[in-house]
Amino acid sequence: MKLPPFLLDHWLAAHEFASPPIRFNLASSTGPAWTLGQLLALGGGAARDELDGIRLTYAPPEGSKLLRERIGQFYGVDPDWVVVTTGASEALSALLCMVAGHDASIALPFPAFPAMPVMAQAWALGVRNYTLDRKAAYVQSADQILAAVNENVRLVLVNTPHNPTGSVMEEAELRRLAGMLGERGIPLLVDEVYHPLYFRADVPSAAKVPNAIVIGDFSKAFSLSGLRLGWIIDRDPQRREQLINLRSYFTVSSSPLTEAIAAHALAHAGTVLARLREVAQANLALLKQFMERHRSVLGWIPPAGGTVAFPWLLDGRDSRPICRALSREGVLVAPGDCFGLPEHFRIGVGAEATGFKEALDVTSRVFAAERL
Repeated sequence: MKLPPFLLDHWLAAHEFASPPIRFNLASSTGPAWTLGQLLALGGGAARDELDGIRLTYAPPEGSKLLRERIGQFYGVDPDWVVVTTGASEALSALLCMVAGHDASIALPFPAFPAMPVMAQAWALGVRNYTLDRKAAYVQSADQILAAVNENVRLVLVNTPHNPTGSVMEEAELRRLAGMLGERGIPLLVDEVYHPLYFRADVPSAAKVPNAIVIGDFSKAFSLSGLRLGWIIDRDPQRREQLINLRSYFTVSSSPLTEAIAAHALAHAGTVLARLREVAQANLALLKQFMERHRSVLGWIPPAGGTVAFPWLLDGRDSRPICRALSREGVLVAPGDCFGLPEHFRIGVGAEATGFKEALDVTSRVFAAERL
């Protein structure tokens, strides 16, 4: 099967890996980057000695015992519920493969991370969309999602905090949705890669919610995308057995080296997550000021969680020419056509630990030059 061009990834790769690289990366959906030295220094540096003893062989397909125990501790669940994956992308692919079949469909949000509907189609799954409407402040409601579920739907996906809008589904709504889907025999898949970064009231993970499967990773909230590790949390032992078997086919296992580094990061999760929270909250405050200054030309709904916001041009024009003009001046944001909404653009508040205000000042100058 020939897949369509991955517009978002192509846009990011063209600028992030350019020489010289982009000056201010506001298109990134991750947090502030860590070096290996910074990470291993947490806890006094003892982790370096532990890494020296790692045998560079295969890891168990479900993930090492230590890593699964620390993921379980992070969520307060049985580590046996945890299956480690190669990022959240493999987690999603394995779950899609598991439910694929004749006339089977999945319910997905629109807009969504662009890989989601394409991966579903690659597994020959139909896609039933429910729309996160900006007129309704991107609220995710159980009734709205259930309206997209027909007799062919085998899996329903909720992304909270949501990429690209920053919407967060309320705990009560998520529990109600999981329960009603359970009555139909349909599992609820909750993509929580931005958990626990919330800007209003904190929301508990869905990991303990009956009939919910949770996927997460080290790329977003933990800001460790280079580890390429994620996980599935599923209380159903038969599904876990299928998922582990699928992973054995897909990638065999993770690297024991990256799993050990990830386990170390989880041992210091409070410090790692606090850094992201500090950067994201400070940058979001600056973004709010910027949006207020440009309210005559820009609309937005401030994110309730996660590291991204999704403003739009009030005159409805395509944002890509503006995004190109910004990139020429050293500021990268993601065009909305990558998400099927050309008048929008995605801006990240997590990756730039310094320089965010300067990047917004450059953006204001470009807006003036483009007569916005």
